[in-house]
Amino acid sequence: MKKTSKVIITCAVTGAIHTPTMSPYLPITAGEIAQAAVEAAEAGAAIVHLHARDPVDGHPTQDPDAFAAFLGEIRHRSDVVVNLTTGGSPHMTVQERLRPALHFQPELASLNMGSMNFGLYPMLDRYKEWTHDWEREHLEKSRDLVFRNTFADIEAVLVSCGAGGTRFEFECYDTSHLYNLAHFVDRGLVKPPFLVQSVFGILGGIGAHPEDLAHMKRTADRLFGSGYVWSILGAGRNQMRLAAIGAAQGANVRVGLEDSLWAGPGELARSNAWQVNQIRTILAGLSLDVATPAEAREILDLKGAENVRF
Repeated sequence: MKKTSKVIITCAVTGAIHTPTMSPYLPITAGEIAQAAVEAAEAGAAIVHLHARDPVDGHPTQDPDAFAAFLGEIRHRSDVVVNLTTGGSPHMTVQERLRPALHFQPELASLNMGSMNFGLYPMLDRYKEWTHDWEREHLEKSRDLVFRNTFADIEAVLVSCGAGGTRFEFECYDTSHLYNLAHFVDRGLVKPPFLVQSVFGILGGIGAHPEDLAHMKRTADRLFGSGYVWSILGAGRNQMRLAAIGAAQGANVRVGLEDSLWAGPGELARSNAWQVNQIRTILAGLSLDVATPAEAREILDLKGAENVRF
């Protein structure tokens, strides 16, 4: 693991997992997404990870026009590093999913490192009323869903988006995904320093026990040595707890309403910025400093905001 002097905070502003019904605080429109991203940056996030949603019913979309509606404003108002999704939604093809990153050539893009079951349907037990018809169907379909990320899919994203200088947030939901990443490192398609976002607590991936975190770190250390930058993503109620454990061991952290809608048991987080401030309080308690966007660019060897297409 590459040793860094400051912790990079990534904020995942809105995503494909959650639906509008589940929280009134989830940003949906372009204006809401831009404002949430800027507020998260002002609170201390060096990176914002962005999806787009249809402004009418909130369903996930990878239409570049939907991203264009907020990317310019974010760039104008902040120097935060923009990280665009290539995950989109598990119900999309890889050709659909890579469209925004291919079009805008951001400094960073997310990249899922393996096919997996992706079970969102347990949420159906917690919510009984839905604003839009697609929401319940979206969750129900995950009972019989394989989130496809084949070796050919991963290579297609690496080659096509990487040609414009985009680097990647490699989302690893299990130890097998670390080995998949090692395969591409061995082939020379991924070069250090690369950002490994270890994801815990998604049904179909590794669990959220501290021993799961330790196992992922041991495996990454053995495979990559000092070539990688480590980050922690705990889904749902695991968000702050695992971020604290990981940060104490040298990890960077990811928070945001894409990963957890909650501020505590039964209490919805009112903003992405609130979660950024919460993790900053934890990091301060651990005597850890937070990286600026400029420092994150240096740590991750990014191409710079002047070289993106928005």
